[in-house]
Amino acid sequence: MRSLPEGSRQGPWWKRLSAGFVTGAADDDPSGVATYSQVGAKFGYAMLWVVFLTIPLMIAIQMVSARIGRVCGRGLADTLMRNFPAPAVWSLLALLVIANIINIGADLAAMGAALQLLVGGPHLVYALGFAVVSTVLQVYLSFEKYSPVLKALALSLFTYAGTVFAVHVHWGEALHATVLPALQWNTSYLTGIVAVLGTTISPYLFCWQAAQEVEELRASDEREPLRHADEQAPGALRRIAFDTIVGMVFSNVIAFFIILAAAATLHMHGKTDVQSASEAAEALKPIAGRFAFGLFATGIISTGLLAVPVVAGATAFAVAGGAHKPYGLDRKPKQARLFYGVLVGSMALGAALTFSPIDPIKALYWSAVVNGVCAVPLMAAIMIVARRAHAMGNHVVRGWLFALGWIATAVMGIAAVVMFATLGKG
Repeated sequence: MRSLPEGSRQGPWWKRLSAGFVTGAADDDPSGVATYSQVGAKFGYAMLWVVFLTIPLMIAIQMVSARIGRVCGRGLADTLMRNFPAPAVWSLLALLVIANIINIGADLAAMGAALQLLVGGPHLVYALGFAVVSTVLQVYLSFEKYSPVLKALALSLFTYAGTVFAVHVHWGEALHATVLPALQWNTSYLTGIVAVLGTTISPYLFCWQAAQEVEELRASDEREPLRHADEQAPGALRRIAFDTIVGMVFSNVIAFFIILAAAATLHMHGKTDVQSASEAAEALKPIAGRFAFGLFATGIISTGLLAVPVVAGATAFAVAGGAHKPYGLDRKPKQARLFYGVLVGSMALGAALTFSPIDPIKALYWSAVVNGVCAVPLMAAIMIVARRAHAMGNHVVRGWLFALGWIATAVMGIAAVVMFATLGKG
């Protein structure tokens, strides 16, 4: 049976979702859940509106990243290394690697703690087990077989939607706060906005979505990089737009539900200081009941199983691509030694962090700082490359997407300034 042409509007919509959908879902990792839970617990419904600010910004930068991968036929780091001085690119990649390893460690720790809450037992052993399972799946499953697993895990985010409907929500207040937010001009509130922006628009997502476009390109006998196949562009760009919009809207709707659940339960009952995703889940039990607690804790584990390999994979794509070495989950370990070495190494270092005396909350805090340093110049570089004809051929980014991509970069720049201005101020 022949597959549908790329970008076809025929067939089930599920078949038209790929890199963008998985990338969007991976953004709601346990570390992200912790951030959304924190702002929901602290500010109640007053932070819900931020999700609708992030949707268009996230769509823009992710769509541009995906286009670069599909047009050039190379990963993001590989492409940037061909367009900018190597020392500048390696500086960004070094920051990306550091932030990603910390993120992996924090996610694994949250997953282990969530499983401990559900069944008891040693959370560190659970965290190590999750690291091993994630690594084995990436190393030994081909991209063709692994991609459907990631798509299936993405559906686990619906557990957070289920949590909302398992608790009592003041829908009138929530909708009013979303549409007509009562803005608070203080350091704490501004820091909360920056935290949501930072956890939603993350550098590893840019690398992953571009890389998955390259993977799908290599896996197909029909697709070619668009700069060498102009006739494929209409269908390819239509597919990327649909896939990315659905994925990012899905991601942000789930973020909305997580904030809403924390606001309707923890905030309403005076539990305003939540430090981690597992702590949020545990705090739900006496307030919202065992069912809501179980859904929330299960969500942490299942989304972690999706996000951890994405973060580790993005790290490997970045390093191997920057070094112009073979990369991709479609290759065997012997064919891409550096790629798989970085993938396994980043997962091992992340797992080691869970056994170290380093406070995971402080580690995640510094991960956000590093991401703040990395995101803005990386986004600017992406937007510059997207406009260069020698890189993009006839498919340079123009119009609303180009404008919105730069707006997203500017907003993240402002967020970075605010973050550094408020460091240590609570």
